[in-house]
Amino acid sequence: MGLKVGDKLPNITLYEGTPDGKVVLTELFDKKKGLLFGVPGAFTPGCSKTHLPGYVEKAVEIKGKGVEVIACMAVNDPFVMAAWGQAHKADGKITMLADTHAEFTKAAGLDLDLAAVLGNVRCKRFAMIIEDGIIREFEVEPDGTGMTCSLAPSILTKL
Repeated sequence: MGLKVGDKLPNITLYEGTPDGKVVLTELFDKKKGLLFGVPGAFTPGCSKTHLPGYVEKAVEIKGKGVEVIACMAVNDPFVMAAWGQAHKADGKITMLADTHAEFTKAAGLDLDLAAVLGNVRCKRFAMIIEDGIIREFEVEPDGTGMTCSLAPSILTKL
């Protein structure tokens, strides 16, 4: 089925930093304006050269538009997401979240079978603007992996 504009975020737990670093999405975005973007995989070329760096670079500008939380998620483990964030100087700018079992990815209808290349189901490249837990804008790359509508400059125009 999947998520769409106007839907509430699902009450799903992701992980930040360690397996003990539980982050409930509904709590993270409760009573806040936020931005959640997802990528197929940490340390993959497009994600590391363009997608995450663009959000790190534009974080101040995005927060200047009233966004209180910027979060990045991928189907990876929390240690990998933390290391990836550190490698791109995302600390203090972007909350790096691991969807370890692709629970959010599947609930959102964003699952992409990349088993042949990345070993398992991964997340389509997307970005959503969230206000008080409700999805207000939701951009998913048409092919799941391209880099157009989900990049920071595109989302900035929608804030």
